[in-house]
Amino acid sequence: MDTVKMTEAQRKSRRNRNVALGLALAGLVVLFYVMTWAKLGAFHG
Repeated sequence: MDTVKMTEAQRKSRRNRNVALGLALAGLVVLFYVMTWAKLGAFHG
């Protein structure tokens, strides 16, 4: 099987996209966590 050789620019672009996706996913997890806490009344004393 032949493998595709990516250029350095393509590798960098893919890495940056993966980092951005990871940060977006982590942000959503934090958002849902905070929303759940707020609904349970944790922030209302």
